[in-house]
Amino acid sequence: MESIFRQGLDEDIFEVIIVNDGTKDRSVDVIQDIISQHNNCMVLEQENQGSWAARNTGLNRASGEYVLYLDPDDFLIDGSLKPMLEKAQETKIDIILADYLTKSDEEIERMKIEPPVQRPFIVKEKTGEQLFLDDMDPYHCYVWRCLFRREFLMANHLYFNPEYYFQDVPFLHKCYLMANRCLRTPWLLTVYRKGHESATKSYNPRKVRIFVIAIAKTWELTHNDSFSSKVQNKLREDVYVSFSVVTWIISHRIEKDSDRIELIDYMKQQVPDLWFPNGLKQKYNSWMYRYFPHLFIRLRYLYAVIFEK
Repeated sequence: MESIFRQGLDEDIFEVIIVNDGTKDRSVDVIQDIISQHNNCMVLEQENQGSWAARNTGLNRASGEYVLYLDPDDFLIDGSLKPMLEKAQETKIDIILADYLTKSDEEIERMKIEPPVQRPFIVKEKTGEQLFLDDMDPYHCYVWRCLFRREFLMANHLYFNPEYYFQDVPFLHKCYLMANRCLRTPWLLTVYRKGHESATKSYNPRKVRIFVIAIAKTWELTHNDSFSSKVQNKLREDVYVSFSVVTWIISHRIEKDSDRIELIDYMKQQVPDLWFPNGLKQKYNSWMYRYFPHLFIRLRYLYAVIFEK
């Protein structure tokens, strides 16, 4: 919250929408002193539905030309938003994608004494397809590194599905591929707080099933015949990354064999036609997944136990 007001922006030109997603702690009390000092803050209350539903709530109430989604444990680098916003308003692009820093709590404390060295603010215009092919990294797929034109999001019904986690990947894939004009900049916008990834670092069968749904939503895009062969190939590569991650989680983080079998069956139900044709490893994993899923996940588990653990 505090970092938002260190951007050098006149408070009359932007709004801060805080969504209290049914928290049972003192979060709202803690930020009351910040809210009381500014006239452009809006607090929306809703029953707990998850961060994705909270983002949808904020978007529906927003009135600005551009939207920036912020996670509660990360923050903006001082003065980083102003040039991006000014360039976006000047060019009327759909998306501007920036870079970020990853820091631990200790490193963040040191930043107060030694602020990070900012990069030159240079931009390159790209189509949405070019941005997707050049800059979509499924390992670093975060909505908080993008500035979105609000009308672009709403006109294309680009909302988050509040029923499952890990939505940055399918959401951003859709955004990039639907955008007409985008900007890419190496400018540092955000600091990502390392060590607070509770939504992605602890797993149980329910969370894995939710991850599988996110894979299925991204895989659906491969069925769009209007996409070029380059886009189709990139989509498959990105889904393969998620597929590899979720099968690793099942074999390394799920303790019961019955749960592992149930989860691979669930993935087969959600995305039965997964097939990755690039390279021998992809073909082998695809073939095992398609025809011998139980053997596939048991072999992965045995490999983890014998060679990795």
